[in-house]
Amino acid sequence: MKKRIAPVYLLSMFALTGITGSLVRTEENPAKEVITTTDAPKAIGPYSQAIRVGNMLFCSGQIPINPETGEINYDGTIETQTQQVLDNLGAVLKEAGMNYTDVVSVTVFIADMDNFDRINKVYAGYFKDRPPARCAVEVARLPKDVGIEIALIAIET
Repeated sequence: MKKRIAPVYLLSMFALTGITGSLVRTEENPAKEVITTTDAPKAIGPYSQAIRVGNMLFCSGQIPINPETGEINYDGTIETQTQQVLDNLGAVLKEAGMNYTDVVSVTVFIADMDNFDRINKVYAGYFKDRPPARCAVEVARLPKDVGIEIALIAIET
């Protein structure tokens, strides 16, 4: 009996080939570019602020560290922490030649889900039109005992 390949599978393979077809590693065009800026906190571990692959940008999770002082932005409000995190991510996006309108997916890690509505109010100010897909989860603990960490993926169009 002849096996049939689902049209969705074929379509996915063609789409993936279209995305990655131009990502051949050469000295002139490395497929993986590390994005770093001094306008966002430097990594506190063995990871990059972001990695660019073609027109896609994968931003590591940011916590509310003030990039000028290197200190955690603790002032008692989750709103201020959320703003600092999103400003940090904005600096990384800018370094890559992108902005919030290029963001397609966001993952929000929250230390206390009771802060969800307060976080959303700040978050909404950064993603006004056509907000990205998002996942928000409560976690037991975050680095440096902050209240929020956000990671994102952007695609330059």
